[in-house]
Amino acid sequence: MSTLPTILIVDDDEMNIVMAKSILEMKVRAEILTASSGTACLDLLRGRQNPVDLILLDIAMPGMDGLQTLAAIRKDPILKNSKVIFLTAAADKETIVKASQLKIADYVKKPFVPEDLISRVEKHLYPAIDDPEVNDIFKALDNLGL
Repeated sequence: MSTLPTILIVDDDEMNIVMAKSILEMKVRAEILTASSGTACLDLLRGRQNPVDLILLDIAMPGMDGLQTLAAIRKDPILKNSKVIFLTAAADKETIVKASQLKIADYVKKPFVPEDLISRVEKHLYPAIDDPEVNDIFKALDNLGL
């Protein structure tokens, strides 16, 4: 029995959480968790037995912002390799540089464009298979119209 991947959405704005969760529930088969602050995110991550597969993390939050939250994630030996996509309304150059230094997987601009959010999440949950033999099989199936 396979388990669904787990996505954690972290945003201080409840409407953003509801929108992102609704968009993802329509198209992505995953367990979706939410947190409304950086502190709640860290508590949830540290309290879980299994790691989450992807974190969607808002940058601009009161208290512990997204950059501070991600810095704490990267310092934690258990969480440090977590895949994180930043959610941002303001993608200024300085913030993107800081985020890149903390090894974000990607970022999505707010307000969300559903297709963009879905494609970026799927890209990181289900990375392309880099095996020539498997790719040949997929090509053959495509050629057969399957």
